[in-house]
Amino acid sequence: MALIETPLSPKSADADLLIRLRARRPGAFEELLEAYQQPIYRFVYRLLDDPSEAPDVTQEVFIKVFCKIDNFRGDCSLKTWLYRIAANEAANRRRWFFRHRRPETCIDAAADSENGHHDSFVDQSEGPFDLTYQRERAQMIEETLRRVDKRFRLAVILRDIEELSYNEIAEVMQVSLGTVKSRILRGREALKTGLLSEFPAEAAETYAVQAE
Repeated sequence: MALIETPLSPKSADADLLIRLRARRPGAFEELLEAYQQPIYRFVYRLLDDPSEAPDVTQEVFIKVFCKIDNFRGDCSLKTWLYRIAANEAANRRRWFFRHRRPETCIDAAADSENGHHDSFVDQSEGPFDLTYQRERAQMIEETLRRVDKRFRLAVILRDIEELSYNEIAEVMQVSLGTVKSRILRGREALKTGLLSEFPAEAAETYAVQAE
């Protein structure tokens, strides 16, 4: 009887990739970039006060991963470790930005938004009118989300956009499950309040902010 091969689960695939990364196997780091570069870029984009910094921060994340891979203790998955590093790097850049660049006028990041960070909100099968509406709605949500307290913003992004589990979010944020759930709830409420105050009520209703 022939054996039926079953696909690797994300966890086992990441575990296998981790082994190859530590062994410096050819192609391992490129595989890591292929799997996580875009998700990490979109993640830090939403966390930064100046989204134009996202490419540099993303680069720093993967440099740090490459340099520290041998010191990774395995107390969480490779995926959550990456998101933890990304969250820390974004927080470091926000602090630097606050001290050094806040008085300056930020570069308009509208062109950057055309390069893919809004794509996760847009159904490419829709017509021009629908695509325009989707982009406007996505921009509205992004702008409001950026004004949410950074702790709650991080929790909402990890849950509602990156779709991490509560346990994974607790590992990324290094807080308890109760704190994770509280921050997600408060972040969703802050986002909903911001949308209702800044935009028409019907626009606010386009984003589902229902606690699970």
